[in-house]
Amino acid sequence: MFISLWEFFYGHFFRFWMKWLLRQMTGKCELQRIFDTYVGAQRTHRIGNVIQKEKVLQKATHVVQSEVDKCVDDIMKEKNINPEKDASFKICMKMCLLQITGYKQLYLDVESVRKRPYDSDNLQHEELLMKLWNLLMPTKKLNARISKQWAEIGFQGDDPKTDFRGMGILGLINLVYFSENYTSEAHQILSRSNHPKLGYSYAIVGINLTEMAYSLLKSEALKFHLYNLVPGIPTMEHFHQFYCYLVYEFDKFWFEEEPESIMYFNLYREKFHEKIKGLLLDCNVALTLKV
Repeated sequence: MFISLWEFFYGHFFRFWMKWLLRQMTGKCELQRIFDTYVGAQRTHRIGNVIQKEKVLQKATHVVQSEVDKCVDDIMKEKNINPEKDASFKICMKMCLLQITGYKQLYLDVESVRKRPYDSDNLQHEELLMKLWNLLMPTKKLNARISKQWAEIGFQGDDPKTDFRGMGILGLINLVYFSENYTSEAHQILSRSNHPKLGYSYAIVGINLTEMAYSLLKSEALKFHLYNLVPGIPTMEHFHQFYCYLVYEFDKFWFEEEPESIMYFNLYREKFHEKIKGLLLDCNVALTLKV
């Protein structure tokens, strides 16, 4: 109860007067002081917190890209910031707003793709699935669209479409992206997934890792990573790259751990998940696939 009372009084009284006192002492508002003190993800994260707390600034978190410049001008007027005395403020504030609003838009874009189910009547979906086979099995022809051969790249049944139900077309897009952009690594991991003792279903695990990447994005755990990695608006490309990092690192993790059997997959999957979440807590984090 004491903590709740402290949070109430701090949020409603002490914080206001502390900010006023610091403004009188430094001649700068809280946003300017953040820009003077912090860099990278820590800066953007703190700017985002300030914007969320102040009602007059909250609309800035939903501004569209075309109106960011005007929004920054409005913030400068609201905070009485002289552009001649602080020429860098507008540049820094614009970058932070692009990162903050861009993260929100990226989640909406990823969610939109995830909600799109795999449709075997959709020619683009079918072509994408065949592309995956050709990328992973370039020397072997698929005898039929519905075939037991799909198990060779880690699908559960004769028709892969049933395996995309959880993540929709997003799962397939990620599998193709990794196979196309990191072909040699994809072949290596597919080969390792057929290990007689430590093997796992390549495609199924890949779809599972799409869910992990999606859940981390949704929970905002990817903020530090993306704020450090992208000096502007994060895109689907950055989400796919993070997925590729997960695929590569999970394979290494799996073989380092040497699970007793595939029956323990969920246990080790969660252990890997916790490891990644721990790395993402670092305000200087930037998880990129280096091969």
